[in-house]
Amino acid sequence: MAELARRLPIPERLLPARPVLLVLVAACIFLTVGSSISTLFAQLTVAGVASGVVFGSLGLALVLIYRATEVINFAQGEMAMACVYFAYQLMLWGLSYWAAFFSTLAIAFVFGVVIQQVVIRPVQHRSVIAVVIVTVGLFILIDGLVEWKWGANQRFMPAPFGNQVYRLGGVPVARQQIGTIVIVLVCVLALWAFFRFTKVGLGMRAGALRPEAARLVGVRTNALLAVGWGLAAVLGAVAGLMTEPSQYVLSPTLMQPVLLYAFAAAVLGGLESPGGALVGGIALGVFLNLIGQYWTFVGSVLQLPVAFAALLLVLLVKPTGLFGHRSVRKV
Repeated sequence: MAELARRLPIPERLLPARPVLLVLVAACIFLTVGSSISTLFAQLTVAGVASGVVFGSLGLALVLIYRATEVINFAQGEMAMACVYFAYQLMLWGLSYWAAFFSTLAIAFVFGVVIQQVVIRPVQHRSVIAVVIVTVGLFILIDGLVEWKWGANQRFMPAPFGNQVYRLGGVPVARQQIGTIVIVLVCVLALWAFFRFTKVGLGMRAGALRPEAARLVGVRTNALLAVGWGLAAVLGAVAGLMTEPSQYVLSPTLMQPVLLYAFAAAVLGGLESPGGALVGGIALGVFLNLIGQYWTFVGSVLQLPVAFAALLLVLLVKPTGLFGHRSVRKV
């Protein structure tokens, strides 16, 4: 056991948190001052937060899988898209939007568990590249099955929050934006409480940080890994169901651009930091909204390159992301 403990990855001393904290505080002050001066600035900030929490939710799903397997699930966006189609089908069968929403979350959990047990588990101990290839194959398979079942034509779903616009301190804020922020944050807080206060959640944390040691003390890491895939699928479903109202249409390509932004958010926050993924998503959403308005040459075509250019600059300064840390192995 002592020899095993020496071989386990031991986190290096965290890089000073003060610079990152100062940057975040400065950003909050900048947004607060800008919002108090300009109504348009405030409106763009709220809209950026609404889109950013969606990026963060899908980014958090990527982080959950990465912490357990050290592999990026390239099919995460397509799994989320498929779940939105499940909700669409349930509404065609007569369920209301919110009944279909919560039913879809349950379906998404089962979907994630089945994917892990049937597709991922047979290759998870072979090599990282094998799992990556399988996730890419899942991307293609899910996309093809959705197009085969529902077609590639655009579909329409009812608006879950309506089109009402409120004025908060003179700032127009769409009810859709408020609803998106609330729903995603409630789901993230529920996930935090699950990992913080439940036996299963604590076992998943132990299995992600020290898998060999967790197995030695009786933690069933394979079963908990399946639960992790299920929870990641639920977060993806939430992101997809909150993305569709802002896009107004449902199509098989719904989540492909969102997956890229979610990946950028996860890397920005730190691929091993769940909280970092959410903060990175919000920062990215606000940044893209503001830069798209005030830098007119940055249109929808250049938003993604600009986002990754900003990500590159951050990683040049802090390669592990804002909340990530380096790890070393003692030999």
